[in-house]
Amino acid sequence: MTAELHLQAAILPLFILLSIALAWVCRRQLLNPRCHGFYRFFAFEGILWLFLNALPLWHHEMFSMAQIASLLLMLLALGLVAGGVHALRRHGGASVRQQAEENFAFENTSTLVTQGVFAYIRHPMYTSLLLLNWGLVLKRAEPDAIVIALVVSAALYLTARAEEQENHAFFGPCYRDYSKRSGMFLPMF
Repeated sequence: MTAELHLQAAILPLFILLSIALAWVCRRQLLNPRCHGFYRFFAFEGILWLFLNALPLWHHEMFSMAQIASLLLMLLALGLVAGGVHALRRHGGASVRQQAEENFAFENTSTLVTQGVFAYIRHPMYTSLLLLNWGLVLKRAEPDAIVIALVVSAALYLTARAEEQENHAFFGPCYRDYSKRSGMFLPMF
């Protein structure tokens, strides 16, 4: 059996094992379908499936247009995550939100972050996940991967909508004003 066949045979057991670990990490979010983390869990699951199924083809035809586009999308995703984390750490402060105690600690900012990438995009982390999602599809553009990527995209949209409701409740009119001058996933021009 070749290494590629071994990898393909390991995908389902590895997916199950990693899904159990992810469910444990996200257990508080999974118990509250009204929080944004509930929907984000399903986006993570879909991205995990896409990643594991793309692994056997990761280095095939490295200079094809699909592989180059995939790499560019994933690099852009990495840049957005780095910019988002930097802005959150630098400008966010920490707070425990009574209505969102199931959030991860870095999500509970006491200050509305509108600097850095957040000046243009309200959800750069979710934008990065969308880019990663579609970058993985380009590694293996099969019908099942496209369907999963569409489900991941819908889950990320629902995640962002739920988080917007949480932010409106926590930050009030400031968030409403911020929403008017920034895009949800893409910059407003």
